Amino acid sequence: MGNTVAREDFEWVYTDQPHADRRRGAAAARAAIPSGGMGARIKALMKPDYNLIWVVVLMVLAQLTAFYLVKDLDWKWVVFWAYVFGSCISHSMTLAIHEISHNSAFGNCKAMWNRWFGIFANLPLGLPYSISFKRYHMDHHRYLGGDGIDVDIPTNFEGWFFCTRFRKFIWIVLQPFFYAIRPLCINPKPISRLEIINLLAQLTFDVAIYYLWGVKSIFYMLAGSVLGLGLHPISGHFIAEHYMFLKGHETYSYYGPLNLLTFNVGYHNEHHDFPNIPGKSLPLVKKIAAEYYDNLPQYNSWIKVLYDFVMDDTISPYSRMKRQLKGEVKQD
Repeated sequence: MGNTVAREDFEWVYTDQPHADRRRGAAAARAAIPSGGMGARIKALMKPDYNLIWVVVLMVLAQLTAFYLVKDLDWKWVVFWAYVFGSCISHSMTLAIHEISHNSAFGNCKAMWNRWFGIFANLPLGLPYSISFKRYHMDHHRYLGGDGIDVDIPTNFEGWFFCTRFRKFIWIVLQPFFYAIRPLCINPKPISRLEIINLLAQLTFDVAIYYLWGVKSIFYMLAGSVLGLGLHPISGHFIAEHYMFLKGHETYSYYGPLNLLTFNVGYHNEHHDFPNIPGKSLPLVKKIAAEYYDNLPQYNSWIKVLYDFVMDDTISPYSRMKRQLKGEVKQD
C-alpha cells in the first residue's frame, strides 16, 4: 500500500475540449440532415424533464420520513441507516441538483424557478450546496480542465500528497471535504445573494429538524451526505467521469445499473456534448448517435473504477487533462 505513483504533474494539453468539437459536428449535421435525421432527433430532446420535479419532491419526503423514523433508534442503527439508505438518497439528491443546475426541471425560460427548486432539493442534505454548485459547474462545462477555473480539477497538493495506494484510499474517503474547499483554493468568487438565501434556508431547515426530532435526525442527515459522497459505490462517478485511465481520453461514460439512482450522470460523454438534454434522455442520445459513442472508452462498474484508481500505480489525482485558457474567460 506504499507504492508511489509515477505521475508528478497533470497532463497538459493544448487543444480544445473534445465536447466542443462534437457539438460543432452535431450542428453541421443538423444543417445537412433533413428533418427527422440524427441532428433533428437530438435537438428534439432539448426540453425540460417535468418528471424530475415530482421525483425530487418524493425524495425530499422520503428523507423527512427517515428523519422521523431514526429519532429514537440506537446510535448503531442510526449510523447503519445513514450509510445504507441515507447516503444513497443524499448522493442521488446531489445529482438531482446537478440536473436542476442545467435548468432541466423548468427549462431555460424559467431559470429562477430552477434556482429556487434547487434550494428546496438541497434541504435534506444539511449543508448549503445548490447555488454554489451551479456557479462552479457552469465553469466546468465551458472550460473543462481550465487552469484556475475548473474546480473539478484537484489542487497541486492533492496530486502531490495522495501519491500512494493508502493515501489515494484516504483521498476517496475525504472527497466531500476536497470538493468543498477546492473552490476557495482554485477560483474563489464573491458570495452572491442567492448563496446567502441558500445558507439561511438551510440553517432554518436544520434548526427545525433539530427542534422537532433531535440530534439523531441531524446526525443521520449530515452523516448520510458525507458518507454518500465519500467511500460509496455511487462516488465512483467522481473518478470515472474525467480521470485519465487511458492516455488521450478526457471523459468516460458509465452504462451500469447505478444510472437508475443518479439521473443517468454516467452517460457523461453524452452529457458534456449536450448539456441542455436532461439525464432522462441521455440513453436516447447514445442510441441515436451510436456511431459517436459505442467505440469510446466506457465503464460498467463504478466499484471497479474506485478499486483500479487505488491499486493502479500509474493513476492519481494528477491523472487529469489540464489547459491554459486563452482569451476572455466568462464566469457566473
